[in-house]
Amino acid sequence: MESLEEKCAVFGIYGKGMDVSRLTFFGLYALQHRGQESSGIASTDGKEIYCHKDVGLVSQVFNEEIIKKLPGFIAVGHNRYSTSSGTGIEFVHPIEVVDHSLTLVHNGNLPSVTLLLDFLSEKKVTISPQASDSMIVTEAIYTLTKEGKDLQSAVEEIFPLLTGSFSILVMNKEKLVAIRDAYGVRPLSIGKLDGGFVFASETCAFHPIGAEHIRDVLPGEMVVVDEMGLRSKQIMKGNQKLDIFEFVYFSRPDSDLLGKSVYEVRKNFGIELAKENNIDADVVIPVPETAIPVAIGYANASNIPFEMGIIKSRYIHRTFIEPEQHIREQGVKLKLAPLKEVIFGKRVVVVDDSLVRGTTSRQIVKMLFEAGAKEVHFLVSSPPVRYPDFYGIDLPRQSDLLAFSKTVEEMNTYLGSTSLSFLSYEGMISATGLPESLFCTSCFNGVYPIDLMEKQKEVLYLK
Repeated sequence: MESLEEKCAVFGIYGKGMDVSRLTFFGLYALQHRGQESSGIASTDGKEIYCHKDVGLVSQVFNEEIIKKLPGFIAVGHNRYSTSSGTGIEFVHPIEVVDHSLTLVHNGNLPSVTLLLDFLSEKKVTISPQASDSMIVTEAIYTLTKEGKDLQSAVEEIFPLLTGSFSILVMNKEKLVAIRDAYGVRPLSIGKLDGGFVFASETCAFHPIGAEHIRDVLPGEMVVVDEMGLRSKQIMKGNQKLDIFEFVYFSRPDSDLLGKSVYEVRKNFGIELAKENNIDADVVIPVPETAIPVAIGYANASNIPFEMGIIKSRYIHRTFIEPEQHIREQGVKLKLAPLKEVIFGKRVVVVDDSLVRGTTSRQIVKMLFEAGAKEVHFLVSSPPVRYPDFYGIDLPRQSDLLAFSKTVEEMNTYLGSTSLSFLSYEGMISATGLPESLFCTSCFNGVYPIDLMEKQKEVLYLK
């Protein structure tokens, strides 16, 4: 997997008598894979809203002393991977307002903020041209609360102006509100814990803190938690279109999406790959980590032995120390190392989850041949990525996508592999065990369920 990052993760909790900031820390820790640019937590004790955020991993941003300075019974947290907006501290979530009366965290992306800017203009509110979509949403909600509206009414009024994908948590000193766009492109789940309630981008964040998953926030739904408990309102009619990349790559294998185990679906991707590709080989190896269950499924279905032929350094993650020139030139070798005893003299099937620019995949193929592989057959557990994303994935420009300008044969030549095969679109859908209608598959077919408005002109359709 290369150069494809999720924009962020959100986590929120409401619970009297709980150490909510500490629980949020562990929730964000479980969601670290969704964003490694920055992290932040805001909490309230009903009197003040406290906030700490900074660039870095969760473990780099927080320590015991900081957690103790975030008291209260409501907290929201965020891990971010920057996409179109900047990477400075001013862009780090939670987004705060000037009087610290509310704060917001957002997973997703609004390709158009025209309606929000028009609303703010009518209210005579000026906002920086560099403001992110999340900042603009926060300012719009804040504007209505300053006029006297309560938080949930303000959120409900702003909801129709949000054009794009969003799973948003917003809190004030009394309540926590969760909303999800009408297409449910990005996930958002609800858990319960000791009489309180938890929200998270993925269900894998519930287990570490002992919470029980009860359901997902529905597309188009607003969920409110305060001293009266949990209640919800369907603001817009929902039409579920979960981004299928959540199954392909983003989500942790121990999460559940749409009632399905991510791990089992990825194994099914491998089984479908085996049905579609009969390769005479000696060993099947995954590119760690996402493709491991795919490779297991493929190996089981093809009766070719599974081995961990590539080892990933688990602790490099995102480093803020710039490598010196020699190390920089090592490229993929900094994170991945081949096991020669598994590869040498073998016909190797290597499985990865997707192919984007192809630069990392090309280095992996070269590395395997250098380790003594006789053949390298590259299998991808998703179709070719040909279209840009506007809903929260950090995809390169369409012209930089390998599959945009090259045929499968040309891509195979570029990678230097013996053969290259992609899972078919039909095979990918079949592996989920769910109807195609429940998914957003825009990166593969250019069908965008949410109106791109002025961004539509950036899409070039292939014949």
